[in-house]
Amino acid sequence: MLKNKKILIGITGSIAAYKTISLVRLLVKAGAEVKVVMTEAATQFASPLVLSTLAKNKAIYKLSDEDAWSNHVELGRWADLFVIAPLSCNTLSKMANGQCDNLLLAVYLSATCPVLVAPAMDEDMWHHPSTVRNLALLQNDKVIIMPVGNGELASGLFGEGRMAEPEEIIGFIKEKYFRGNELAGKKVLVTAGPTYEAIDPVRFIGNHSSGKMGYALAEIFYEKGADVNLVSGPSPITTAYSGIKLQKVTSAQEMFSVVMENAKDAAIIIMSAAVSDYTPSTVFENKLKKQTEELELKLMKTKDILHHLGAQKKPGQFIAGFALETNDEFANAQQKLLKKNADCIIMNSLRDAGAGFGADTNTITIIDHNGHQSFPNKSKKEVATDIYNYIRQQID
Repeated sequence: MLKNKKILIGITGSIAAYKTISLVRLLVKAGAEVKVVMTEAATQFASPLVLSTLAKNKAIYKLSDEDAWSNHVELGRWADLFVIAPLSCNTLSKMANGQCDNLLLAVYLSATCPVLVAPAMDEDMWHHPSTVRNLALLQNDKVIIMPVGNGELASGLFGEGRMAEPEEIIGFIKEKYFRGNELAGKKVLVTAGPTYEAIDPVRFIGNHSSGKMGYALAEIFYEKGADVNLVSGPSPITTAYSGIKLQKVTSAQEMFSVVMENAKDAAIIIMSAAVSDYTPSTVFENKLKKQTEELELKLMKTKDILHHLGAQKKPGQFIAGFALETNDEFANAQQKLLKKNADCIIMNSLRDAGAGFGADTNTITIIDHNGHQSFPNKSKKEVATDIYNYIRQQID
């Protein structure tokens, strides 16, 4: 999403400037072209040499340098987006009132691109009436303001005023400014993670699914413009984008109910979750004590969500299932494709190194009614892109 995008980073005098070093690195790593403009106060908190090296462009903070003029008008017109992070209380006041006494402010006043700011200041400064007033003036000038964090501040106090983390800023930039529109208007339903089937208030039957594959799929389809609903079993993962509708469930029955409700108007359904096949017939009210040498649990089948989806599939609806196998992988996945009335099955095997539950990588084969296509081991983000590209070809 950020490849070849022109991002101008503005840095002001704040201790939070150390975070901007990581922000520049992440932007460059994502393929963006980055330039940096600083206030002179900012150079006390972040090295222009370090920033120049990471950005692969000279970080500038003077209107003239070695008899050369820093063209603030050109910089303001060059960028696709101007991100000021951190934004100090002092620079906020100057921006709100149209002052122009340094290079960064001159660039801001010359910018023809959108402007995003990530404030950083102590809590008392953040809540001061003049700060609130200045933020309102910036918003009136169409400047987008990132929410501040809550935590330990440079003063030693705890409260609001922390600059957003670099990863949060990256996610915000992608979502707000550079999200695609290939799937605009299409609703996509993705499931992720395990389900936990309660034995008693403490114990459950579950599996080792982390949810990484499903979350990566939800994010790539959202990046392409789709309205994404992610139904997730228990997982510590959070979505990179606030616009993804995340619904948390625990059991297979809960996932069944939420999925069937949301499947009605979904154009694409991707069943990535590792749903438990069986659940205890009886859930004990109190924690079971270790009183006998053996304990027998009676299990009953859970509802087969993919089967129900296939049975009521609407014309034009695309349904993809996942199959994690340990033996006879291809034959089992083909059988699942036919029995569940799915459009494709995405197969992976626990016998493949770097694939399966918990791993950051995966190795898949996509099986459909016309054949199959295998992919080498890749990061789950890259695998999600492969799956997106495949589905996009099928629905076009």
